[in-house]
Amino acid sequence: MRHNKKFNHLGRTSAHRQAMLSNMAASLIVHKRIRTTVAKAKALRVYIEPLLTKSKEDTTHNRRVVFSYLENKEAVAELFRDVAVKIADRPGGYTRILRTGTRLGDNADMCIIELVDYNEAMLEAKETKKKTSRRSRGRKSGKAKTEEQVQEVEEVVSNTENALEETAVETTEEPVAEEPVAEVEESVEEEKDQDAEEKK
Repeated sequence: MRHNKKFNHLGRTSAHRQAMLSNMAASLIVHKRIRTTVAKAKALRVYIEPLLTKSKEDTTHNRRVVFSYLENKEAVAELFRDVAVKIADRPGGYTRILRTGTRLGDNADMCIIELVDYNEAMLEAKETKKKTSRRSRGRKSGKAKTEEQVQEVEEVVSNTENALEETAVETTEEPVAEEPVAEVEESVEEEKDQDAEEKK
């Protein structure tokens, strides 16, 4: 039974799993995004985020600790030189998992895991997005605000009254066509007489 065991072994031995995560972490640091399965991406996120946090403080000790996990000189140099500068202001959450559907062969859930600060398209979209700010009272007193509201309501009322008056003037100017009742009655009687004659 595996009760209360939240760690995903990914169907590998410990040494195999550590080697795989180390290689994936180095690839993610060098290439900034990699394509993998969702299960591996979640395991990689837990593995790499503490290393990214260590890279914020560039000391010999931190470099040696990170190198013991990555075992790749190029990845360690890239991490402390470029990536650490980009993520300096971010208080965690350095990676993003974007699901891309399922794999054709075995129907495994696939995704792209990337470093958040290196997705230029999303960063530009966030900057161009209009900021919505809540209204604040400012320095106006409550009395002044209510007076302004009363004036706005009065303007709206006067505008609607003017509109109603204009429509009333337009309707009164148009002549109402009334048909004489006597003529209608005569035409009805003539039709009745013609029907009676035809029946005879």
